[in-house]
Formats: sequence, C-alpha cells, structure tokens
Amino acid sequence: MVQMTQIFTTIIIFIIGLVIGSFSNVCIYRLPRNESIVFPGSHCPRCSYPIEWHDNIPLISYIILKGKCRSCAEKISLQYPLVEFLTASLYLFLFYFYGLQLRTVVYMVFCSALVIIAFIDLKEKIIPDVISLPLTALGFLSSFVLKNISPLNSLLGILAGGGSLYLIAIAGTYIFRKEAMGGGDIKLSAMVGAFLGWQLALLSLFIGFLLGSVIGIIVLMKTKGEIRDVPFGPFIALGTLIALFFGQGILDWYFLL
Repeated sequence: MVQMTQIFTTIIIFIIGLVIGSFSNVCIYRLPRNESIVFPGSHCPRCSYPIEWHDNIPLISYIILKGKCRSCAEKISLQYPLVEFLTASLYLFLFYFYGLQLRTVVYMVFCSALVIIAFIDLKEKIIPDVISLPLTALGFLSSFVLKNISPLNSLLGILAGGGSLYLIAIAGTYIFRKEAMGGGDIKLSAMVGAFLGWQLALLSLFIGFLLGSVIGIIVLMKTKGEIRDVPFGPFIALGTLIALFFGQGILDWYFLL
C-alpha cells in the first residue's frame, strides 16, 4: 500500500512538473518581449494559430505532432519538451531529497525560476529583474518559516552572492575596459544566496565559474581564439542546482580535508 502511494505521488509530481515546465516555456518566450504571460492563449509564433488543448499536452503533443505546428508545419523548438522534461525531473529530485513538505514546494518555485532564467539568458543574453528580484524576497522571507537556513544566513547569502559578483564586475570592468559582468548575473547570485545561504551561494558560484571556464575554453578553440560573449546565467543556474542537491556533502568533504 505504501509503495503504491509512493508511485502515485511520483506520477502526480512528474505531471505537475510537466505542466509547470509548459508554463515556463511561455515565460521564456514572452518575458524578454515584455508580453503578458497570461493573454493571449498559446499560439504558434509564426502563423499565430491558436493551440488547442489537445495540441498543448506537455511532451505528448510534441511527439504526436512530430515537432511541427499543426497549421503551418513550422518546426517546434526542441526547447519546449526539454524544459518540460527538465522541470519535471527536478521536481522528482526535490521530492526524493526532501519529501513532501513546504520546503519542497518553495524549492520547486526556485528551480523553475532557475530554468526560466537559464534559457532566457542562453537565448537573449538577459536576466529579467521580474524573476530574480521577487524570488530574492521570497527566499529571504521563506527563511523565517522553513528554518532550513536562518534569516541571517539568508541575508549574508544575498550579500555574499550578489556582492562577490559585484566586486568581480568592478575589477573586470577596470581590467578589460568594458562591462565584465552583467547586472542580471549579480541579482541572480543574490537570489541564489537568499535561498541557499552564504556558503552554498559561494560554492554555486565557484562551480559556475569552473563550468563556464571549461565551456569558454572550448568556445575559444572552436572559434580559433575569437572572443565571444558567453552568457553566465546558465552556469550559475547549473552550479546552483549542484549546490542545492549535493552542496552540503561537497562542503563536508572539503572541510574534512
């Protein structure tokens, strides 16, 4: 009986993740264009054909339609099923790591925001304040309720996350004579600190810089040394997810050394 309940809960959480992932795709497309995320309803960006409910079922509709619009046969970006599946998978990880509790729900909101920010920055090279600023407030306020980190640790996380990137931005601008770190990255790091506290916030940045450096070297090799702007938001998001799930274990291992 317990096993059946576990399986049923797992399926429900995965479905909820798919639905939220579908909504996240709407945010990824519309927020950079300053469009409403509510009206009008889902439609093809090319022919404006209204998408019926049976063509808007996460993952399933993409497979049935073979990745094309029913009206104009325009290819649907692989981003849509990817975001849906990624969000649903993150929700399952959170459920298995933390169980059914309020903290899990708050972290689901947090992870959804990270996914939206990562894909917007990857495509548009911007991080909307409309996501990072309210989530920073949510992370700080939740520390009074959830007790997984103290309000002081959350506040220090905001200062450590945002402040460290702010100092890097100042130093980089002075050295390279151009903007080295966007304001969106700074606010994103502050948001991460609000949820994870100062230690895990700094760890997430370290992991983000490490991953970004590896990708940056690969890009330089591919472009034969040509410098290109590589958005840092996705690396912060990935580093944050690693810190969220495995960060405490990494810190414990490090301090044992």
